[in-house]
Amino acid sequence: MTDSTIVTDTDLDHLRRCVELGFESRARGDHPFGSLLVTADGRTVEALNSVVTRHDPTGHAETNLVRAAAEVLPPEVLATSTLYTSTEPCAMCAGAIYWSGIARVVYALGEDALRAIVDEQEGVPTMQLPCREVFAHGGRQVVVVGPTDLPEATEVHDGFWR
Repeated sequence: MTDSTIVTDTDLDHLRRCVELGFESRARGDHPFGSLLVTADGRTVEALNSVVTRHDPTGHAETNLVRAAAEVLPPEVLATSTLYTSTEPCAMCAGAIYWSGIARVVYALGEDALRAIVDEQEGVPTMQLPCREVFAHGGRQVVVVGPTDLPEATEVHDGFWR
């Protein structure tokens, strides 16, 4: 059995794909975030941020992913899946992940590093609440791995927030 708290080469590949999705989000005018879910048997679901294009403040990549995954995967599959994301989930996204039953979260850029890049989004100050703290208040364990040293996770934000 492998240690679910260790970042593997496969994890890094999935995180790189999340950053690519972040670039896709950015190219279409949304915030530069991307996320994907991988089931235990290798199926994937991907999602982009849609805050701007859908005029939806809840359209974060992770909440969009949870919605998309829950439409096609039963709870018992979500409970053995890993959610990958380019940036640490915010408190809202962590809540959605918690309620979905997803077992493991792996992220690249930490929320503290994001705050160093952008202190507000559309005039709203960035929350300072790590996902681990949100998950710690729940009744089930969510394994969290991150931040992960991936320079492109910072690069996707270069020049976007100014």
